[in-house]
Amino acid sequence: MLQFVIRRVISGIILVAVVSSATFFLAHLAIGDPTIGLLGSSATQDQMASLAAKIGTDRPLIVQFFDWAGHAITGDFGDSWRNFQSVSSQIGLKLPVTLSIVTFAILLTALFGALLGIATGLRPGTLVDRVLQWLSVILFALPGFWVALVLVITFAVNLKWFPAVGYVQPTASVSGWLRSLALPGISLALGAVVMVASQLRNALVETSQLDYVRTLRSRGLSNGRVTLHMVRNAAPTSLTVLALMFVGLLGGAVVVEQIFALPGIGALTTASSQNGDIPILLGITVVTVAFVVVVNLVLDLLLGWINPKARQS
Repeated sequence: MLQFVIRRVISGIILVAVVSSATFFLAHLAIGDPTIGLLGSSATQDQMASLAAKIGTDRPLIVQFFDWAGHAITGDFGDSWRNFQSVSSQIGLKLPVTLSIVTFAILLTALFGALLGIATGLRPGTLVDRVLQWLSVILFALPGFWVALVLVITFAVNLKWFPAVGYVQPTASVSGWLRSLALPGISLALGAVVMVASQLRNALVETSQLDYVRTLRSRGLSNGRVTLHMVRNAAPTSLTVLALMFVGLLGGAVVVEQIFALPGIGALTTASSQNGDIPILLGITVVTVAFVVVVNLVLDLLLGWINPKARQS
């Protein structure tokens, strides 16, 4: 198991390094001269040269890269080109908001996805099973921002059950924090729930046809114990989908945070992209990829625990 974990950690570090390096060069290539975006088209040549010297873009690109990478290894992503505040501190302020939304959505996805998947997988062809299949098609056909707007109009504007916009810190009010997460989390989780439920349902239907299930039933095991064995064998597929959903939800949070006016990573990413603030974009990229690596590592450990053969793959 230790070698299994070490291999995954090393591959994760390589992934972070490759993605970060590629993002660095692609961002500079796409933005070009950042001083124009930061100062505006009316800036003089002297003003642009002064800012370029201040932010270090007057040096060769390869020199800038090694300077940035040397500091990034220690967790120092430099200063924002827009407000000259620490990138790490700005991400540290915004990241808890995004993680709160995504974690809330993942918990909803895991809970209701598992319940629906087990309910339909054990009784395929029932009304609930047919409804789930129709929901899968409908929810994936609807744009995520449209679903979020419908939730706002229905539950915030008309029913006034939840706030339409804004974020409440958990230290200020736990109930207010949960209420501010409810609509963003639900809008993110709706499509993911039916995806996880559908995958678990299909895996359970396939598992129920295997010989070992008939053998367990013939030995007189209760339905509960047989179901437990089936769920354990069908779980790897759903866990993989759930990990992929985490990556997708991080991307979806960018749109959701704009709709609900939440001060998270999504809003920071949008503003930095518009301003050409490359240090902020690079810091967000490294942090996001690191979280994806951690989630995949946890997934690999869970799969290795459920199925020891996965450790050899």
